[in-house]
This record gives sequence, C-alpha cells and structure tokens, in this order.
Amino acid sequence: MTSLLHLDSSAHRSEESVSRQLTALFARTWRTAHGPAGYRYRDLAADPVPPLDSAYCSLGRRAERNGLVPPAGVDTLAENAAERREWSLTRPLITELLAADTVLVGAPMYNYAVSASLKAWIDRVGFPGALTDPDTGEGLLRGTKVVVVSARGGAYGPGTPREGWDFQTPYLRAYFGEKGVAPQDLCFINAEMTMAELVPGLARFRSLAASSLAAARAEVIAAASGAGPAGGRSAGLGGRIEATAG
Repeated sequence: MTSLLHLDSSAHRSEESVSRQLTALFARTWRTAHGPAGYRYRDLAADPVPPLDSAYCSLGRRAERNGLVPPAGVDTLAENAAERREWSLTRPLITELLAADTVLVGAPMYNYAVSASLKAWIDRVGFPGALTDPDTGEGLLRGTKVVVVSARGGAYGPGTPREGWDFQTPYLRAYFGEKGVAPQDLCFINAEMTMAELVPGLARFRSLAASSLAAARAEVIAAASGAGPAGGRSAGLGGRIEATAG
C-alpha cells in the first residue's frame, strides 16, 4: 500500500496559514489518487513533540556506545523510568516515519529557518542509529520521497537579495540527505512574499505574491498526483523548478 505521512508545523492553526493551505491541497490530491487508507496526519503545533531532556540524551549516548542499535534493541538499553518514558515518546514517531513512502512536511520559514515544533520532531526521530541500517551504515530513508512545502513572508528564492538568508532549505536538504533520502526524491515547494497582503510596506509586491502562490499550488498538485518532477526546488517568485544539488 502506498503511504503518506503528512506533517504540519505552522504555529498559526487556521485557514490563514499558507503552508497549511498548501499541504492540505497536497493531501487531498494524494488521497484522490491513492485512496485514504495509507494517509497519516500529525499536527506538530497542536500535538507538540516534547523537547529532548537529559534522559533522552543518556539513552542516546548508551545506544551510541553499543554501535548502531536498531529501534527494537533500544528497549533493553533503558535503565530507568525516565529513559523508558523518553523512548516511548520517540519510538512511535520513528516507526511512523519509516513506514511512509512519502513524507509531506509543512515548513513555514520562521526567522530564516524551521519552526521550533518541526525542529523538535527532527531532533527526536534523529535518535542515534534509529534511521541507519546497522549492516550497511546507510540511511534507512533511502527510497522515501520527501516533499517540503514552505511559506515565506519575504522572497528568498534564487536571484533575490535575501537568497543567502534561507537557512531552511540547506538544513532540511542536509538532514534528510544524511538519513538516506536521494536528491531526486527531495522536493521543495515555496510560496514567497506571503506577508505582502498584510504589511503596507510590501503592498507593491502583491502581484508577485499571488503569482508565487499560484505556482506553488500548481507544483503541489503535480507533485501529489505524480505528474511533477521527482526532486527539485521551487524558485519562489519565478515558479521555476531547479534540480536539487546533491
């Protein structure tokens, strides 16, 4: 069965959230193509993943000292109730991630990077060795497709003055790539200038914002239906797709 794990991380839990609008469009399109059975949703803002604590770190260090311990073996490493609790919070998220053929990540840009709720999820599923093949050392997300849908209040696409301020895209590319996601299986779709409708000083960019959002919607539908490129990134205002670097 084809499966989709849909993650939203926008703190703005309303229909005004552009990233949530776009991920919902992706999910609807995907369910139309594949049916609802393989769909799983997690709202990281409504149901936050707890931040890491000392017990998580102690258990993680013990796992690292024992080499690449698969998730099934971590249970026996926990030495106290706090560590067992941390692992009980962690293992279901890892299992859910590994079960997905496609991972849809709603990732609004906050302060040039990802939201705290998404970072908490990334930290927890990145438990030492949990996403690594103990026999080959390769990332277990090889073969998994990841679609990152981002909304940005300004413009950070290629050729814009603030292109170098986008720490979100290279961070997520590096993270998922290290976990085994192939470049051609990692897609970034960006809607830019989303604050133009709200901020008077950005009013002159409203037509650009509208075209960026329209392009992002088209890219979302193409990616969800399987008609779009396997990997790439949205050029934001230009709506152009570029091949993702390795």
